[in-house]
This record gives sequence, structure tokens and C-alpha cells, in this order.
Amino acid sequence: MADPRIKALRIKTGVVKRLAKEKVLYEREADEQRHRIQEFKDQGKDEHDIRKQEEVLQESLMMVPDCHRRLAKAFNELKILLESEAALSESEEYITAKKVLEEAEAQLPTSVALQNMC
Repeated sequence: MADPRIKALRIKTGVVKRLAKEKVLYEREADEQRHRIQEFKDQGKDEHDIRKQEEVLQESLMMVPDCHRRLAKAFNELKILLESEAALSESEEYITAKKVLEEAEAQLPTSVALQNMC
């Protein structure tokens, strides 16, 4: 039977990886929506269509802070797990988790990243 610590490590690593990717996708979607709105304005589209596109943009922008919050929480949980399970440092899952943490740190809000450095 598999070690439950390894299983927890895999799960938490997957959560951090998914949330970091989700955050990037919402930011990209917001940028694309801004370009779409500008194109609508440049083409002289109907004001109603432009307002609807702006609503879609606002929905995407509202998701970014939520992703930040969830990513920061998952990041900290994984970091704590890695610290407490240092005995697993030779395992593939542990090494993968460390790598995912390093990659996800770039996606964290600045205050959380600074907090983790201390």
C-alpha cells in the first residue's frame, strides 16, 4: 500500500499546479477581452455589445483575486507539508513538489511572496 504522506504530497502539488495555471488563464482571458473591447470600439460596434463585453471582462477580473487567494493558501499548505516531510526529500514526488512551488511562487501576490521569503 502507498505511503499516505506521498499521496498527500501528490494531491497538494496538483492543487498548486492547477491554481497557478488557472490564474494565468484568467489573466490571459482578461487581456484578450480588453483587446476585443478595443476592436469593438474601433469598429464602431453597438454600445450594447460593447457593454456586454465589458461585463465579461469584469467577470474575468473578479476571478483573478480569488485565484490569488486560493493559490496563496495552497502554496503555504504545500510548503508546510514539505517542511514537515523532509524525510521524503529523495522521493520523486517531493522533488516535483519543490519544483512546482518554485514555479508557482512567480504567480503569487507580492505580499505572499515576500512573506514566504522571511
